[in-house]
Amino acid sequence: MKIESTTMNDAIDISNWQYEDPYSFYNLDGSLESIDEIMNGTYYSVRNENNELMGFFCFGSSAQVPSGIEVGVYLGDNAVDIGLGLKPNLTGQGLGLSFLQSGLDFAKNKFKPRIIRLSVATFNQRAITVYTRAGFKLGTKFLHKGTEFAIMQYDVQ
Repeated sequence: MKIESTTMNDAIDISNWQYEDPYSFYNLDGSLESIDEIMNGTYYSVRNENNELMGFFCFGSSAQVPSGIEVGVYLGDNAVDIGLGLKPNLTGQGLGLSFLQSGLDFAKNKFKPRIIRLSVATFNQRAITVYTRAGFKLGTKFLHKGTEFAIMQYDVQ
């Protein structure tokens, strides 16, 4: 997998991805605001060996949930937050762990963190299983717009 800065075409594509329920929770609306967010410099596109867009990673505040910021779950020294999305037609095919590992390797090299953190909706057991297999540990939970989220933490070796 190749990770590179997100292009405008990638941002437009990503902003229109539509996941099936219950993962439709993660759908964006294709709006200019969504595209602007993806183009803010914290998003990176992931391409396969055929140079096809297969997903994205984002880092820092773009990977944080607003209610989590309000309750202080993102405090701590030398931590980087990671967000990710796999193209809808690629989900459920066993690609999650290798996809996540490529993002972890990228984050370790680029940001040199001691801790990598992510936020996940607790209903998303499929993702939590992948994150746990990668070495993340469940932590603090909080609510955002009626949905429970958990912070998961990965200690960089």
